[in-house]
Amino acid sequence: MRLLMYGKALKFLPNRQILPEGLSSPYIEYLNPRSTLAPPFPSPLAARLLSVDGISAVFYGPDFITITKAVDANWAHVKPEVFSLITEVVNSGERIVTRSEKDTSTAGQDDCGAQDSLAYNEKDSEVVGMIKELLETRIRPAIQDDGGDVDFCGFENGKVLLRLRGACRTCDSSTVTLRNGIEGMLMHYVGGILIRIRQECSLTSWLQIEEVQGVTQVADEAEITSNEEFARFEEKLRERKGISAATA
Repeated sequence: MRLLMYGKALKFLPNRQILPEGLSSPYIEYLNPRSTLAPPFPSPLAARLLSVDGISAVFYGPDFITITKAVDANWAHVKPEVFSLITEVVNSGERIVTRSEKDTSTAGQDDCGAQDSLAYNEKDSEVVGMIKELLETRIRPAIQDDGGDVDFCGFENGKVLLRLRGACRTCDSSTVTLRNGIEGMLMHYVGGILIRIRQECSLTSWLQIEEVQGVTQVADEAEITSNEEFARFEEKLRERKGISAATA
């Protein structure tokens, strides 16, 4: 089993399929222990991994597993246990993800099992269709190589709205990834797209693609909630320190 490290994330390549057959989404991401037990795709392995002190997220790609640690955790302390848990499951042949048909309307995993956001949709405009195709063929493979994935969240006022997943979601250089990587690649290939549209479609379609002005990252609701709770916790600590200092 190969192991790659990306800052706060470890990517494991166990040489076997991770996601269950028939899943329309290219990933499943577990951001808290409760989500590992919830339908539609509970995962005993993810539950064990998130019980390890210092592990904050588990991400399953088609053939890889990405583990993300908390900022204050040390890989030297948590990596041996994480490696042991994954190796044990892989060698035993145990199913990594199970299906649960019960209460599928309240999935605990973030958007898991939902339609792939980059999939073709006949309701998409030509511009959105081209953006999705570029993300699917040029950008997603590179991000998956780094242990993550990307969601297309919309195209508004000239901005392509994206959400990074897995290792890329918490990476310190995620902004750089968006600006210099994804945005740069979109802008780089715009010329080629313009020529193709110009040759095969109408002039109106050719002009539409020029509306693409940049990329904006969309935060997870779960991540926003977690950050807000952490901020409240820090505020309570500061208040307690202030009271202690005043009574000393």
